[in-house]
Amino acid sequence: MSRTPTPRTLGAFRRDQLAIAALFCFLGFQYATWVSRLPALKDRFGLDETRLGLLLMVCGVGAAVSFPLVARLMRQLGSRRLALWSALVLAAVLPALSAAGSYPLALLVVFVDGVAVGCLNVAMNAQGAALEARYGRAAMAQLHATFSAGSLAAALLASGMNLVTHTVSAHFAVAAALLLLLLAAARPRLSADEQAPGSEQEEAAGKAEASEEGAARGTAKTVRRFAGASRAALWLGCAMVFGTVTEGAMNDWSALYLTAETGASGQLAPLGIAVVSVMMVLARLLGDGWRSRLGDARVVHVGSVVAGTGLALALAAGGTWPALIGFACVGLGMATVTPCLYVAAAAEGPRALALVAAMGTTGLLAGPALIGFVAGRTDLTVGMAVVAASALLVSVSARRVTWRKQAVAAPAGGGAGPNVDGVA
Repeated sequence: MSRTPTPRTLGAFRRDQLAIAALFCFLGFQYATWVSRLPALKDRFGLDETRLGLLLMVCGVGAAVSFPLVARLMRQLGSRRLALWSALVLAAVLPALSAAGSYPLALLVVFVDGVAVGCLNVAMNAQGAALEARYGRAAMAQLHATFSAGSLAAALLASGMNLVTHTVSAHFAVAAALLLLLLAAARPRLSADEQAPGSEQEEAAGKAEASEEGAARGTAKTVRRFAGASRAALWLGCAMVFGTVTEGAMNDWSALYLTAETGASGQLAPLGIAVVSVMMVLARLLGDGWRSRLGDARVVHVGSVVAGTGLALALAAGGTWPALIGFACVGLGMATVTPCLYVAAAAEGPRALALVAAMGTTGLLAGPALIGFVAGRTDLTVGMAVVAASALLVSVSARRVTWRKQAVAAPAGGGAGPNVDGVA
């Protein structure tokens, strides 16, 4: 279906996109804020690398167990209200974590953070998929760019706050206030349409089968279709896990790798996460255009191979500057992988979207912990090699998915919208 955009339509699209982008920025900012203070938390509780990895792992566990809760809350609250409530919990997590007086209490707070992250991740991606379907325009890559921008802004805020005060509570109070402002800006334009993309077509197809072929036969086909969708969701979820493991590990371990394994100075070490974040923001700003020209499947395959191969070659070469080039490859290659996977999951229906989003959150939060465990038993070079392998496994998993043909129009132009359900 071709749609000719009008100034009024484009204006509404941009306003709705900015509101959803605020949620993506919110999540990136919140997560990067507390992980940026991991050294301070490590010193406060006297943690070694293994116990620090456990702190991160508990967050991933919270995200993993959130899936049944997310599916229920999506039905009861809808994506808009779920996004708002989970965002409020995430804003409250920061002062709660700064006030935690013991390691077990910090584990509990971080577990709650993981559950809330899982809820917001599903809700905001459902909002993004609905935005593409509603306006017939690609937007997901640019929305994910604001997640990276939020992470970068949080890193800059952490650096600036360190110049003023080393108190974690002051830093987290300022960050929480900024998060509430973001949420207030997003709230008025979030969509209250509770039906996820694909659900209308699934319901209509099921009714047609039941009426045309009989209830028993229609039920059998529905079961087979659900099983096929489950297999697709599983492979998409695997690709999402490997992709977000790569992203999460780069955020948390790149600086330590530069100092511990390449001998980089303390001034150069922060460039690791900065290079990844900048490349991701730039690539995601361009990513919807790549999707329209190459197709989502090719973007995922090429991007994951560039990320994995580039990082592997950098680790083999050794040194600070090869590492930075490898990190840039990861940012460039992985930038548009997760947006494409979310759109593909939305095409499989709301339950698949919730499952894949929950698995992605688990990978994002559990990946750094996994690298910590590997590094604790070997060294960080081996740990980063796991990251490179994880990026390559994205392509392996994605090749098991039958990608639906989509007519995706880039935001800057008109043309056909994203055909997320294979229906014009």
